Amino acid sequence: MLTISPSKIAHIIIRARKFDSDIPGSGQGRELRAFIAGLNEDEQAALTAVMWIGRETFDASELDEAIATARAEATAPTEDYLLGIPMLADYLEDGLNALGLSLEEAEEDIDPSV
Repeated sequence: MLTISPSKIAHIIIRARKFDSDIPGSGQGRELRAFIAGLNEDEQAALTAVMWIGRETFDASELDEAIATARAEATAPTEDYLLGIPMLADYLEDGLNALGLSLEEAEEDIDPSV
């Protein structure tokens, strides 16, 4: 079961795309890092699992195993690990799609105050 809301993943995808295309030092990286750091452990593990599914390290049917592996193998802060992944936004979007979730639908539920 996915323990992070698709809208939070969509929020991270949007910020990751801005981070990838933005001018260094503009603050996009700090905001994205802070948002991921602010997630609870279950959400961080699920976020990592969705990225792995999008990267095809795991299949969508292995979501629970991917989450358990993310918990067991976490040796660095999740935000450091994920921000070091080239194409993070693409992998997260692909992971959502593999799980039968739509980025467009998830974007509709993003809290604008975050």
